[in-house]
Amino acid sequence: MSELKFTKEHEWIKINEGVAIIGISDFAQEQLGDIVSIELPKAGGVFRQGQTMAIVDSVKASSDIYAPISGEILEVNEGLIENPEMINQSPYDSGWIAKIKPSNIEEFESLMTKEKYDRYIGEIK
Repeated sequence: MSELKFTKEHEWIKINEGVAIIGISDFAQEQLGDIVSIELPKAGGVFRQGQTMAIVDSVKASSDIYAPISGEILEVNEGLIENPEMINQSPYDSGWIAKIKPSNIEEFESLMTKEKYDRYIGEIK
């Protein structure tokens, strides 16, 4: 998990061979409860860092998912449409939301490490 970076809005991101994979943290999915649907971004869409790119609906709330870095959507996890609960079951693996081609890699470097994110969660609990 050391390759993951996190946002204060509880998105995670990792870069693999120049492609950023994005999802929501385990903490976020726990706070949301059972996820019942997701509105995914469109492939080819371009987002700026911090812009809403998806919406997750759970039994408790509806929550915006923000782009942790700027870039173009290369692929979305279509499996989440039929099985949104994959986000609850495996937020860092099969529950990923989108893959982005980063347009500003420096944004990635500015995000929180796992250790910093864990401290942040401890402060907000």
